Amino acid sequence: GMIPALLSRKYDAIIAAMSITDERRQKVDFTEKYAHIPNRFVAAKGTELTLTPEGMAGKRIGVQRATTHDKYLTDNFGSNVTIVRYGNADEAYLDLKAGRVLALLADASAIEQGLLGKEGGDKFDYVGPALTDRQWFGDGMGIAVRKSDKELKGKLDEAIKVLRANGTYQQINQKYFKYDIYGG
Repeated sequence: GMIPALLSRKYDAIIAAMSITDERRQKVDFTEKYAHIPNRFVAAKGTELTLTPEGMAGKRIGVQRATTHDKYLTDNFGSNVTIVRYGNADEAYLDLKAGRVLALLADASAIEQGLLGKEGGDKFDYVGPALTDRQWFGDGMGIAVRKSDKELKGKLDEAIKVLRANGTYQQINQKYFKYDIYGG
């Protein structure tokens, strides 16, 4: 619902860890990326999970509804996996902790802040490789603006460039994250 609200002028920009994808570019414009955070599966420590259609067969995997993660699971594992869709990440974390899903797929920063960094988070860990495939996860995260707002996009692009050039971006990164959120 964020893109329709942007287009109807309820606000001027979306800064919500939104992946820059070709599908979204059809409706809105994006600034240059401000982050490119890997996407990860997370499960209880010791969980075996083979990320193939055969290895995922019969597994219940949680994901936030209508996200790039949802599309990735659907496209790669389809009917082999039971995809449990949630309205928000907190609901998904609760079900993972309760054992109602075997694993979740989300971006690593959300997992670290919403699950691993909280009480009981030490019982969970990443499973499998970091996922950054452009086909599903786009070109990083950018600020979405209306296609007609070229001046605003230019100002936001310049602000991101200045923050990276003067070291402020790196200071923020080091304060809140254990890895380079800008990516390659």
